[in-house]
Amino acid sequence: MSINIPKDPSEGSSRSATADQSHHPAPLSRYESQKRRDWNTFGQYLKNQRPPVPLAQCNFSHVLEFLRYLDQFGKTKVHILGCAFFGQPDPPAPCTCPLRQAWGSLDALIGRLRAAYEENGGSPENNPFGNGAIRVYLREVKECQAKARGIPYKKKKKRKNQIKASEEMKAPKLQAT
Repeated sequence: MSINIPKDPSEGSSRSATADQSHHPAPLSRYESQKRRDWNTFGQYLKNQRPPVPLAQCNFSHVLEFLRYLDQFGKTKVHILGCAFFGQPDPPAPCTCPLRQAWGSLDALIGRLRAAYEENGGSPENNPFGNGAIRVYLREVKECQAKARGIPYKKKKKRKNQIKASEEMKAPKLQAT
């Protein structure tokens, strides 16, 4: 993504290439570019609301509405409860279940928007993207999609006994003399 900086007419067109490069910022990383696009998209979403919502008045409910709005552009098939393929990771045939935004995409989006909010002058205490309701919504999406696809997202926690046993197996055994 490049930023077009208008030339100052008083400078003329005889600037050298090195002088021209000093006025342009370094290219943004993929993450920074995506964060900027996401931030601009969210800002446009707020402006398109009737009535428009100023960023200073944005709260977690606007963020939740935005996430639900994005579902219409999703590419992840989420089987509904009555679907014959509900709970099957690899359904054998197509169905009419809706496409939604994948949980991982929404989670990453919220992370970028949370950072962008603070970078654009918002306080961490009032960050609507860090609100508990957003975390609850994301957890519900994750669980719903996991059930619909038959894929559990649960992390397996190691118990102390399992860790101790695996450490003992790795440690060299001393022979008793």
